[in-house]
Amino acid sequence: MSHQPTHLRVHQYLGLKPGPRFIVTAAVHGNEIHGTTAMAGIMDQLDRGELTLKRGTLTLVPIVNPLAHQLNRREGDRNLNRNLRPPAVIHDFEDRITRQLCPLLAAHDGLLDLHSFQGQGPAFAMLGPRNNDGDLEPHQHEAIESALGARLGVGRIVEGWLSTYALGLQRRQQRVNDGSRRAALIADPHYGVGTTEYMRSTGGWAITLECGQHLDPNGPEVARLAILRSLVHLDMLDQSAVEPHRPAQPPELLQLYDVIDREDMGDQFAREWASFDAVEAGQLIGTRASGEPVLAPSAGRIVFPNTKSQPGTEWFYLARASDRQLG
Repeated sequence: MSHQPTHLRVHQYLGLKPGPRFIVTAAVHGNEIHGTTAMAGIMDQLDRGELTLKRGTLTLVPIVNPLAHQLNRREGDRNLNRNLRPPAVIHDFEDRITRQLCPLLAAHDGLLDLHSFQGQGPAFAMLGPRNNDGDLEPHQHEAIESALGARLGVGRIVEGWLSTYALGLQRRQQRVNDGSRRAALIADPHYGVGTTEYMRSTGGWAITLECGQHLDPNGPEVARLAILRSLVHLDMLDQSAVEPHRPAQPPELLQLYDVIDREDMGDQFAREWASFDAVEAGQLIGTRASGEPVLAPSAGRIVFPNTKSQPGTEWFYLARASDRQLG
């Protein structure tokens, strides 16, 4: 008989010289374990002395949501990567995790959060916004996120998550207005706050790395190299710890600009989409249960198409070329 987990497992390596405080997380969604596997190998190398921490603090959290991981699914009671903030009142298991996770994140300078996704497609990284003093996601670490993102080894980098999510709320609020706690949550733009957004809200920097499809056999290696390359870039490991990343060409830069929710389980895609498939303006992406076509508003890419999404959650995102400079 399985029992609800009662602790969060954290591994920490304290360098004997001062340096960055860097945290790596995985299995925020319990069935996304490429980072979990990668961390096990890196911890073994550190314990054996095959890797040596030069300076700073390295914190590894291989399973952030142990309940969802135990159940081998995305969520335990709810999506931990939404509405992530210290809870005033405990409503569910994820609130208990958040109560421990938020101060842990805030005690660090930077975060690499490792994920995977449902549909087919290549690994990619997601960065925060440009430097700004706005209300939604103020941020002053564009330079370090851009520089590190360029060194992770992925061919695509995406920006614009939280602002796009906030736009999607406007449609969602019109459909869900029943006075429930969920309705109140999704009316708040900060419902889109997850690990990286919370990290930035504390003054830190953060990158999400989507290591590929959930079952991609190359996913753990993508995660492993990203962790090591991050540590080398932060001068926490010697360059010899990992083959230098010298991309044949710069990563493709995309900006999310729209999100479309699934409204009914009868909503169906027009074809089997993979993340970053190209779409043309007016192209049929899917059809609502009512028969209404869902068309691409402009040319660009489809991102995170999810055939298993539930009504009232994200069905797919749309992206277009970004003018961001990685440096």
